[in-house]
Amino acid sequence: MKTLLIWLLLVVTPAWAVTSFTAEQEARIKELIRETLVTNPSILAEAADAWQQQSTEQKITQHSQALFDDPASPRLGVKNAKLTLVVFTDYNCPYCKQFDPRLEKLIKQYPEVALVVKLVPFKGESSVSSARVALTTWQQHPEQFWALHERLMAKKGFHDNASIAAAQQKTGVIPVAPSEQSLVTLRTNMQLAEQLGVQGTPATLIGDQMLPGAVSYEDLEAIVKQQLAKVKNG
Repeated sequence: MKTLLIWLLLVVTPAWAVTSFTAEQEARIKELIRETLVTNPSILAEAADAWQQQSTEQKITQHSQALFDDPASPRLGVKNAKLTLVVFTDYNCPYCKQFDPRLEKLIKQYPEVALVVKLVPFKGESSVSSARVALTTWQQHPEQFWALHERLMAKKGFHDNASIAAAQQKTGVIPVAPSEQSLVTLRTNMQLAEQLGVQGTPATLIGDQMLPGAVSYEDLEAIVKQQLAKVKNG
């Protein structure tokens, strides 16, 4: 909040304010700023939104490689997509289970869009174990990942060791022991989530916008179309 207020003062204070003023003049300037905010309270909200947007864009740029080009993260769609979505998700999250089919449907309907999956174990030990099995499958047998991913997402409620083993068996994937790389990937995903302010799942990065929650397919599609238009218009 302190950073936001400093940024706001920079926005509302005119350029000539860098000049030295007397204590009385400084007090009057502060009073004018206060009066402006009281008269036009929307300025604060607009400034907060602008500051948050600028902060998000900077973080996306800073972590671009880890977000979009990490070979340890499962990817669906073409390599050189015009727009790449990044979803932070958890196999124990009920909202993620609802939202995941909408994402896959979107990628099928929009071949110029790709999806990167960032598994984050927000919901306990079995979130970690299911994610590690899935990530190891992606690492060792990537062609088998999506069948396993869909099966893990389809289970109602939380996973346990038996349900994870059953998912591997029913999808016919080659059983794997969780690799050390899968743990490294989870740690990286958690760090990315923290940097981007992700507080729950699902959370989907679409262009320069972070979309929280399991929104409807229509809302998801509308945002994707908007972001695709921004990309195409340069």
